[in-house]
Amino acid sequence: MSDEQAVGTGVPRIFGRQLKRLRTRAGWGRAELGARTGYSESTIASFEQGRRIPSRRFIGQAHEVLGAHGVLLELVEEMERVQYPPFFQDAAKLEKEAVALHFFAVPTVPGLLQTEEYARAVFAIRRPPLDESTIEQRVAARLARQAIFVRRPMSVISFVIEEAVLRKQLGGPAVMRGQLEQILLIGERPNVEIQVMPDSREEHAALSGRFTLIETINERRIAYVEAFKSSRLFTDRSTVREPTGRAVRRSARPGPATP
Repeated sequence: MSDEQAVGTGVPRIFGRQLKRLRTRAGWGRAELGARTGYSESTIASFEQGRRIPSRRFIGQAHEVLGAHGVLLELVEEMERVQYPPFFQDAAKLEKEAVALHFFAVPTVPGLLQTEEYARAVFAIRRPPLDESTIEQRVAARLARQAIFVRRPMSVISFVIEEAVLRKQLGGPAVMRGQLEQILLIGERPNVEIQVMPDSREEHAALSGRFTLIETINERRIAYVEAFKSSRLFTDRSTVREPTGRAVRRSARPGPATP
């Protein structure tokens, strides 16, 4: 299923039908449900037609005001899953449950560190271009992942970012300034380590592309490797050992978050 096909079919369509059924049973129009939950009439229409994926917050609000008896809440996990591109859905679930995460970023700032403005710039430059509603959905999903920084118990999270990534002016100087400030702020958290790989470094652990090492609560280590519109999760020890070994041997030394 392509990124665009994921919305308007499957779980979003099922949720939309349930939402419309509950709203109609309550005798409300879309405008009234929107007023009671803080959303516009057009947004409610998009939810009901499966064209837009609602947040956990909206689902909780709709459940409460409509007296849904758990019908909508049963779909929360699935709705959170489909808000991501199909190739990232399994990795997003593992990331949410991980006790430790290690990111090696090559082309852009890692999604977990991105500001709203930077994330929107990244999605806006996609070719072929994404429509506005898809961009907003992707931005919201990316920002929602950042709840992992304040989750209890805390996960151990580390990042290695190329110096060149911090010099790219994606979105313009103002957007990049805000992004660098966010990296500095998140880097101050006790469970987060951010390292910068200098351009002058002669060894590179990710010439094959970005990768993420995920450690689960049952002490499994999984390697997530992403390519164009596809990804792989590797669980066998011999394959996972390869990026793990490279990261350990060639990890960048701690450096400043701004070049």
